[in-house]
Amino acid sequence: MNKIISIFITLFLIAGSVSAQKAANEKLFKSSTIKKTMKKALDWQLKNPKHKLYDWTNGAFYAGVFAAYETTGSKKIWKAMYEMGETTGWKPGPRLHHADDHAICQTYIDMYRIAGEEKMIQPFIKTMDEFMATPYETGGIRKITWWWCDALFMGPAAFVKLGVTLDDDKYIKLNDKLWKECYDLLYDKEEDLYARDINYKWNEPGIETIKEANGKKIFWSRGNGWVMGGLVRTISELPEDYPTKDFYIQNYKEMAAKIVSLQQEDGLWRASLLDPESYPGGEASGSGFYCYALAWGINNGILDKETYLPAVEKAWVGLNGLIQPDGRVGWVQPIGADPKKNFKAESWEVYGTGAFLLAGSEVIKLQ
Repeated sequence: MNKIISIFITLFLIAGSVSAQKAANEKLFKSSTIKKTMKKALDWQLKNPKHKLYDWTNGAFYAGVFAAYETTGSKKIWKAMYEMGETTGWKPGPRLHHADDHAICQTYIDMYRIAGEEKMIQPFIKTMDEFMATPYETGGIRKITWWWCDALFMGPAAFVKLGVTLDDDKYIKLNDKLWKECYDLLYDKEEDLYARDINYKWNEPGIETIKEANGKKIFWSRGNGWVMGGLVRTISELPEDYPTKDFYIQNYKEMAAKIVSLQQEDGLWRASLLDPESYPGGEASGSGFYCYALAWGINNGILDKETYLPAVEKAWVGLNGLIQPDGRVGWVQPIGADPKKNFKAESWEVYGTGAFLLAGSEVIKLQ
């Protein structure tokens, strides 16, 4: 009899624990909770700045900051963005053709659309005029202008936003050209993923083939997260009847299907997409961009809700588990070009917070 009572009590406790966890997870999807968590992460990051403000890292962070502003309507967030722009003089980074130095201009343009202050976009217009008038010098692995997959988050949205804002499609056509070059060079149609650069392509003439420990191809999680985020931010800007829009949507759908198939049980993705066992523990920046991109696809009717919503829900729960008590987004892989970096709960980077804020800005719309 005592044994039966013991089993009953154990089952009762397990059921209570499961019920409590379910309630806690459901709370994560409440609008008030999402806003509170976004603000907490953002506040911590603003108090802990890193890198030059025009740097690509902050380009990704401030994309998330603007999304947080749209989500919350906070005057404090607007002030933080405005102070950033005043500090940089609303200028892109100094490298003329480098997409990394154009990423921060996404936020300038978004702010210009609200405030209408010409100073917010004039420096980027000047840079783009010079960009188009100056040939890009290739060499080594730099076979094309956007020779690394990260560039597809940094440059395209800035180019397309500018073209749409000025009603001048020369910037959009330039993006089409540069993106297609990158697609032709780095997109693996067998895996529906992008190699980070030609050093990570298989059977590339003159390049030694590198493999993961399990013999699979190396596909970097954040690298493909950059691409998914870039696709979302490009598609959302392009006019409905724009002739190349279907190309981006098709690429997005292919990647979305692949990415969902690689999600781990905890809702997160590993630093290496095809060799997760060699990289235990979820990684925040890649996972944040995937959560953002997949939620956006559901919200905009491009992805099937029944198929993709469970993945987004698991991802959002997983991401919230990476938030540290002080508000920082932990478990962020450091700056790099491939999965081979160690990181832990205390590991953070501004782009990790940016990815989390972007994810929250779309998850909250699922309500």
